[in-house]
Amino acid sequence: MYKNLCTGSMNKLPTAKRAGILGMMVAGVSIRAISRMTNASKNKIVKLLADAGNAYSEYQDRVFVNLPCKRIQVAEIRFFVYAKQKNVIAGKRRQFGYGDDWTWTALCADTKRVPSRYVGTRDADAAYRFISDLGAVLANRAQLAADGHKAYLTESSARI
Repeated sequence: MYKNLCTGSMNKLPTAKRAGILGMMVAGVSIRAISRMTNASKNKIVKLLADAGNAYSEYQDRVFVNLPCKRIQVAEIRFFVYAKQKNVIAGKRRQFGYGDDWTWTALCADTKRVPSRYVGTRDADAAYRFISDLGAVLANRAQLAADGHKAYLTESSARI
C-alpha cells in the first residue's frame, strides 16, 4: 500500500498537493472543504487518506516494537457510522460499521506516542484485543491509567 501513496502516475495527485491535503486533514478541515480548496475530487481525497492510513499502519507495525513506555493512558472515543445507534434500522443493528463504534487509544504519558489503537465495539472482547496489541509492542510492563471502564478489569489488563 505504501507504494500507492508514493508512486507517481497520471491518476495520482502531485506530491506537494498530497502533502497539502494530508496537512488539511490533520488540521481538521472537512473533505468537502478540501475538495473545494484544492480542486481534487472527494473520492481522490478519501483514497489518499486510506493510502496514508495503510502506510502509517505498516510503518507503526514495523517500527513500534519493544517500546520503553512506563506510563500508559488509555481511552475510548465514540463515533457513529451511518446513523446513531438508536436510529439504526433493524436489519443493520449489531453489524459492525452501523451505529456506535469506538476508537480505543493508548498514549505514552512521557513521549506522547500512540503505541496502539483499535477500532471496534466497547466490550470485553475489544478490550482484550486492544490490550493484547498494546502489550505486544511494549518492552516491559507498564502502569495503565484508564477511565474506569469495566472491560479493562478483565484478564486483558494483566497482559501489560
